[in-house]
Amino acid sequence: MLSTRIAVLVSGGGTNLQALIDAQEKGILRSGEIVLVVSSSGTAYALERAKKHGIPALTVSKKSCGSQAEFEEKIHQALNDNGIQLVVLAGFMSILSGEFVGKWQKRIINVHPSLIPSFCGEGFYGLRVHEGALRYGVKVTGATVHFVNEIPDGGEIILQKSVPVRKGDTPETLQRRVMERAEWLLLPRAAELVSQKIMKEGANYGK
Repeated sequence: MLSTRIAVLVSGGGTNLQALIDAQEKGILRSGEIVLVVSSSGTAYALERAKKHGIPALTVSKKSCGSQAEFEEKIHQALNDNGIQLVVLAGFMSILSGEFVGKWQKRIINVHPSLIPSFCGEGFYGLRVHEGALRYGVKVTGATVHFVNEIPDGGEIILQKSVPVRKGDTPETLQRRVMERAEWLLLPRAAELVSQKIMKEGANYGK
């Protein structure tokens, strides 16, 4: 059976990549197949996860590129060379330009560790999101998977899941709970949903 060809873009430890790999091996992600991992860092542990599961991987470092345009062109070329149909950002720490995402409309999804539109947008990433939630005193937070457009965290929402904030939480404990109870569940489900649509609609997908 044919499946949607997925590339996962990473920058660090790759826990969300692992969630996708686990979902694929359990049959939760069945309409798509991870065929490429692209890392913005040559030392990212996510590369080891890919290697362990026999997934081709490569590094495109912004530092080694002369410009944002060159960085994005190398990624774009890698995606095209591998026949990629869906791009999943899984802890990818580089903002992609409007020009880049315009070439991949409704083909790039991202997981963000809050309930968008809260604690999102430029400057909100990693622990900063959870620091913001605790500083504001919210009782519920969560994660959101959304399509990527030219506005950071501004694309159409695909799935959301809430997670309770507990008394005495630190940014680190809250981050872990959001990953375990929301991010690692939502991202594979969203990848499956979008992969299904791409397979079903073919050339008409996203139009």
